[in-house]
Amino acid sequence: MADTPYLIALAFLEQNGTRALPLAGRSLPAAAAGREDPGEEGRGLALELLLRVWQRSDQGPLRRAAGDASLLLVVMPMEAMSAQLPALKAAWIAGGDTEAALQQLQALGSTAWTVTIDKYAPLSFRPFPSS
Repeated sequence: MADTPYLIALAFLEQNGTRALPLAGRSLPAAAAGREDPGEEGRGLALELLLRVWQRSDQGPLRRAAGDASLLLVVMPMEAMSAQLPALKAAWIAGGDTEAALQQLQALGSTAWTVTIDKYAPLSFRPFPSS
């Protein structure tokens, strides 16, 4: 169970001068962990997380805190998700370096994507970091 892959959606954001890193996640079948695209699981998680972020907007304006990498999907082992992700999140919220947090996040996971949408185009996933 410890090496079960987990798909995590994260949003690096700032609101009213305070950082936040909301996330959503779910386990993946082992066969889905190596795909080029997170598929419907990724679309569902991105929607769930973005709805939660949208609800936060009642508390003040939101700002992406990591540019195009502000909304990420990452596949990682459940062990990393439960043991290392909370410390990474707490350190970044407390003022840690954003680039360092993104590198640490990438090291925890096997695959990562940025989530983007272009005008008149569907949601798309781009490998992170981009080559």
